[in-house]
Amino acid sequence: MCVFAAIIFLFLGSVKGFSTKSEACTYNKGSLCKPALANAAFSTIAFLLGALTSVLSGFLGMKIATYANARTTLEARKGVGKAFVTAFRSGAVMGFLLAANGLLVLYISILLFKLYYGDDWEGLYESITGYGLGGSSMALFGRVGGGIYTKAADVGADLVGKVELNIPEDDPRNPAVIADNVGDNVGDIAGMGSDLFGSYAESSCAALFVASISSFGISHDYTAMSFPLIISSVGIVVCLITTLFATDLFKIKDVSEIEPSLKRQLVVSTILMTVGIAMVSFFALPSEFTIFNFGTEKVVKNWHLFFCVAIGLWAGLVIGYTTEYYTSNAYSPVQDVADSCRTGAATNVIFGLALGYKSVIIPIFSIAVAIFVSFSLAAMYGIAVAALGMLSTIATGLAIDAYGPISDNAGGIAEMAGMSHKIRERTDALDAAGNTTAAIGKGFAIGSAALVSLALFGAFVSRAGINTVDVLTPKVFIGLIVGAMLPYWFSAMTMKSVGSAALKMVEEVRRQFKTIPGLMEGRAKPDYANCVKISTDASLREMIPPGALVMLTPLITGTLFGVETLAGVLAGSLVSGVQVAISASNTGGAWDNAKKYIEAGVSEHAKSLGPKGSDPHKAAVIGDTIGDPLKDTSGPSLNILIKLMAVESLVFAPFFAAHGGLLFKYL
Repeated sequence: MCVFAAIIFLFLGSVKGFSTKSEACTYNKGSLCKPALANAAFSTIAFLLGALTSVLSGFLGMKIATYANARTTLEARKGVGKAFVTAFRSGAVMGFLLAANGLLVLYISILLFKLYYGDDWEGLYESITGYGLGGSSMALFGRVGGGIYTKAADVGADLVGKVELNIPEDDPRNPAVIADNVGDNVGDIAGMGSDLFGSYAESSCAALFVASISSFGISHDYTAMSFPLIISSVGIVVCLITTLFATDLFKIKDVSEIEPSLKRQLVVSTILMTVGIAMVSFFALPSEFTIFNFGTEKVVKNWHLFFCVAIGLWAGLVIGYTTEYYTSNAYSPVQDVADSCRTGAATNVIFGLALGYKSVIIPIFSIAVAIFVSFSLAAMYGIAVAALGMLSTIATGLAIDAYGPISDNAGGIAEMAGMSHKIRERTDALDAAGNTTAAIGKGFAIGSAALVSLALFGAFVSRAGINTVDVLTPKVFIGLIVGAMLPYWFSAMTMKSVGSAALKMVEEVRRQFKTIPGLMEGRAKPDYANCVKISTDASLREMIPPGALVMLTPLITGTLFGVETLAGVLAGSLVSGVQVAISASNTGGAWDNAKKYIEAGVSEHAKSLGPKGSDPHKAAVIGDTIGDPLKDTSGPSLNILIKLMAVESLVFAPFFAAHGGLLFKYL
């Protein structure tokens, strides 16, 4: 953080040679704006605030989750309904904390920055974009580091425990079991939390920046200017009401009601939010205004913005439900994958990959429709508020997402504490629903990342003073093709990291089973700490190269090749990153639930595939193990790659526009 903050200050300060004189505004012609040095200082402060908020959110989320998982196990003794309420409420605490923290810190920083900037709104909101950059850069480390940590442990524990020694999952004899349970919190709670916080901060920043150079900002209409913040605050109120539906209005009595209840959350929050957006659009916005659109002004009515936000919101719901269809074992896609395990692991892998590629189709069409409608109605501002619409129900989204790892850990605690078989069945039922909702959460994160990064891309192009990005110029095209390659490079790094860390873990677990006498019989305790150390060391060491790739690409491209090539790189990485991310997440989720489908043995079909330990089950475990790094490391980290490069380019845009493109200047 400190190093990068220094880079931001030096790069942005050098735009006008560190002068402290006021200068003419870029957009609001004829008036004076604050000096570039002030912009550099305040962007740096905003960056640090965003990073700290992101870290704090992850930290608090993990604190809550670790308190909640043992309580969920204890509540499971009284029945599945009680355990569900405990796990869900703990997830909700995390969701509201994050949504409220993000909004509060952003609002306070705007108020404080205003004391200095006064009437210079253009400079104020440009420096606020640092907040989004801070949020996302921490999310990158949470997601990549957390993903490597959790999956090294998970893969190691599964391969030796389940496949080689036939001991159940979360068995206390397995040395990697503690690292595996800790990892769920690191990757799925801290990582997911800071990831969605990053999206949220960036879409707010993109919307505020575009608004500040439109009629809202130039005529100093503070209420209309705060439209993105008002949407988010209405979202918090809506999610509070929605949460009551799961915990108080409809009590859960049976296992079969868990998943419908969680899905009902999404629908209820979306419907209520649509009403909320309608009210905000009519009260907060003037009936007609103009939006900056690449050098021209576009006239927009207030009901246009209502449609922009609403279409983002509903596109999120479509993506969530599609993800659920492809990853839940209640539907045919996952059942087909489970069925293919009869002929071994190879067919399972083939079917799983095909499912992942196919699951990209509907989400991409819904993102495309959202982009077309919102851009036609309100240019780049429309896309920014559509992204905010998708994220407006973030508190509910995070609640059903954090619920997954909490109930997963509750199951682990039940197994390790040697509680009765009945309790483990209840926690497994909670966990199976949690797996699907976690996949829905990842779908949301990827969909919103696509919209957010497009909005940031638009803001970057406006700020860098490019009017059109022409694909036919070689400068842009080379950027495009290199940008499309980046997600693959990034995935290669993260997958390899998980693989090599898992290798160490497998060797360590085998060593303990061989050398500790009486471990298999349960007379001796394994050395858990050693496995935790392997995971921790691997994640801290291995997250540096992927992180450097993402952070340095925009800086190097912008400085050496200039803004046009950088625009190409951003477009390329956005277009290919979304596809890779969705297919990776869904493939992994489907393999995991195919394994759970065989283990649960609820239907006749599942029973025919065998009890735990049968050949089809072993094939399913192999598929699940391959899917682990896909669904928890590579897939979810890619959406940060897309957003982070775009927001970083936006923050450094003044520098690139002034001094970028060194190679082309001298060639």
